[in-house]
Amino acid sequence: MSRSCELTGKGVQSGNNVSHANNRTRRRFLPNLCSVTLISDALGQSYRLRVSANALRTVEHRGGLDAFLAKASETELSMRARLLKRQIAKKLQEKTAA
Repeated sequence: MSRSCELTGKGVQSGNNVSHANNRTRRRFLPNLCSVTLISDALGQSYRLRVSANALRTVEHRGGLDAFLAKASETELSMRARLLKRQIAKKLQEKTAA
């Protein structure tokens, strides 16, 4: 499993440790990933995702998983999240048609 957020696509960055003597050695900046269970209101199910703490705050700010996925672009979502987005959109479309 890669160290990247399933909702925002945030991943590992690289940089330098810089000492007092200005020596530079390579290092990795890891994203703050959390395994969380998010509930989809449209589908009525809960889904376990590995997301960054920043993405979790954004999900809460936008009003839940459904609202976040509706606004998110598919390029930064993981394959599981893309599938979930399509399922939610289909379910909401069925509700409005009925």
